[in-house]
Amino acid sequence: MTSIHNALRRTQDTLRILNALSDEQRSAVLRESADALERSQDVILAANKHDLSRMNPDDPKYDRLLLTEKRIAQIARDMRQVASLPSPLGYVLEERTLANGLFLQKVSVPLGVIGIIYEARPNVTLDAFALCFKAGNACVLKGGSDAQTSNEAIVQVIHTVLQAHAIPEEAVYLMPPDREATAELLSAVGLVDVLIPRGSQGLIDFVRAHARVPVIETGAGIVHTYFDISGDVEKGKQIIFNAKTRRVSVCNALDTVLIHRACLPNLAVLVEMLATKNVEIYADEEAHAYLVGRYPEHLLFRAEPQHYGTEFLDYKMSIKTVDSLDSALEHIRHYSSRHSEAIIAEDKSTCEKFLQCVDAAVVYANASTGFTDGAQFGMGAEIGISTQKLHARGPMALHEITSYKWLVRGNGQIRTN
Repeated sequence: MTSIHNALRRTQDTLRILNALSDEQRSAVLRESADALERSQDVILAANKHDLSRMNPDDPKYDRLLLTEKRIAQIARDMRQVASLPSPLGYVLEERTLANGLFLQKVSVPLGVIGIIYEARPNVTLDAFALCFKAGNACVLKGGSDAQTSNEAIVQVIHTVLQAHAIPEEAVYLMPPDREATAELLSAVGLVDVLIPRGSQGLIDFVRAHARVPVIETGAGIVHTYFDISGDVEKGKQIIFNAKTRRVSVCNALDTVLIHRACLPNLAVLVEMLATKNVEIYADEEAHAYLVGRYPEHLLFRAEPQHYGTEFLDYKMSIKTVDSLDSALEHIRHYSSRHSEAIIAEDKSTCEKFLQCVDAAVVYANASTGFTDGAQFGMGAEIGISTQKLHARGPMALHEITSYKWLVRGNGQIRTN
């Protein structure tokens, strides 16, 4: 057996200990981990600086890799919020007494060992630990090589806290960054209960194609906002700017604006704030004609087919002109990754049709897609945004990383048929 196989076995063995912990014990570990994170920020930031030195600052992954004092403080706050949330375990989801006297209860339980495969996002290391631990799960972390030094520093902080509580550090296992480790994790049947990939569409597709362990997809975000004929221009202007520029490297960032043809005279106003952030716009022929001379020339380009259905993760955005709500819905159906989609419209029936017809994990009316986030939804941190329909969809927080089992209490009943 390989060293990785043995390590995974030790992680699986911690489940018995984790299941015996009370919610108060789990919460105390998370609060102390948040405190230790802030105390150790100098060490973590130094490790992060080392990782950043090996990446081109123009790479869209650079912002995802970057840790700052402000970001560490926010992560610590999120961990404390997770600690304060009610336990997702032991919920009686359903109960009944059968005619034969058997008493049945459907009760929430941990998933078990959760493997997280992610790229250059060291914040995921902490989010995944906090959520998995609070929900009684052990976690196997397979981060990208770009963030390995940061991840090692972070996991060392976590292990120190676990050891102080006499909890085996193997409950949180950071795998080596090489591809061989990935292959072993994808094949770890019987040792890992579920895999959750978080990152680019390429990563997700690779995991889905090669995993022998069950997978919950947290998909890439190809995000649209449709500006309807009834849309309010001022609302639209603010929503589009926020959705595109709040943080371009995240999966809920806006990629494509769909605009009703009748609203093209307002297009320049809708996008004018984007120029302050040097957002490149790739517009179809009609939209481009309305922006010439009204949007900076060096930032305005004609759209090519590849500019639709692209997750830019950068200060870039496409615009497509449509002639109806149905045309917008068809474009979204064709190009959406089923992550987050939005409409800007004052007509209530139009909004309701959009909300009902769009097939995505999160669908908005008159709000920025930037809110697709577990913390923003009041769920604490998140492991990712699930874009699939089995088990969980949308922000994956505490309740989404539990399963259930049936408890049956009897008094000598036997089955006779």
